[in-house]
Order: sequence, then structure tokens, then C-alpha cells
Amino acid sequence: MKIKFEILTDLFKQDRTQKEKICISASIGWILFIGYLTWINSLKDILNKGYKWDEWFWFGIIPAIAPYIFYFIWKKKDQDTEIPK
Repeated sequence: MKIKFEILTDLFKQDRTQKEKICISASIGWILFIGYLTWINSLKDILNKGYKWDEWFWFGIIPAIAPYIFYFIWKKKDQDTEIPK
């Protein structure tokens, strides 16, 4: 448990650029907004009053995380890590 807590605190201690802060804030805002819409939609549903977790996952979490996944996949390697010829 202590190791997980240290990893989380290290993530929050990193200095982030303004662009990174905006992207993270937009992603969290998107997840919360879609969660709210899913909650309101489930309240209006006459037959099923339960929260629709699958809708929140597919329309909230996946679109918010996908740009970061693509960024890490397509990110160019650092110049320092290249092998000299």
C-alpha cells in the first residue's frame, strides 16, 4: 500500500507544462461530464433505474484515455537514447 501511495505522490510532484495541465483537466472534465449525463439518463429511464456503467466506460473513460495511449505509442524516442552509428 505504501509503494502505491509513493507512486501516486511522485506523479503529482512532477512539473507539468500548461498544455499538459489543460489536456489532463479536459480529460477529467470529460469523464465527469459523461458520468453526469449517464446518471441523468438513467434517472429518466422508466424501466431501468440503475447506473449504466458500460455507457460511462465506453463514452467517458475510453475517449478520455485514448489520446494519451496514441501519444505514448507514436511518441518519438529521445535523442539521447539513440544508438550512435
